Amino acid sequence: MSSKQDLPFAANELLSFIGQKNIILFEGEMAAGKTTFIKAICAQKGVQEPVSSPTFSLVNEYEGAGGELIYHFDFYRIDNEAEALDMGVLEYFSSGHLCLIEWPSKVAGLLPDEGVEVSIENGEAEEARIISMRVYDGGHDG
Repeated sequence: MSSKQDLPFAANELLSFIGQKNIILFEGEMAAGKTTFIKAICAQKGVQEPVSSPTFSLVNEYEGAGGELIYHFDFYRIDNEAEALDMGVLEYFSSGHLCLIEWPSKVAGLLPDEGVEVSIENGEAEEARIISMRVYDGGHDG
């Protein structure tokens, strides 16, 4: 992806790639563009409300087209998995709704056994990003 103008295309590609999987893990350095990409995904899903990182609330809930719920997690600020358990993360993960998870390594022991990992890396140009996707199945290796 060479610029932010490519985000809608990249978001559509991801949504096609994930199929029926609903656990999407976003890996990348700070400021790599995880939240920006999630905003584009939510836009493609018909979310009308503002999409922002749930850094302090840990989870934001959005409503897509047709009432579809989308959960957006940011675990950057948690200290341990118990904090995620206290906020009911397992119920969210097993809800069947799309779960978009930033900083999943902070809750690696709680993640479902299957989903999609999205890695975002800085490219050569200022706005360029390298986005790679892979399905994981049978356990998350952190």
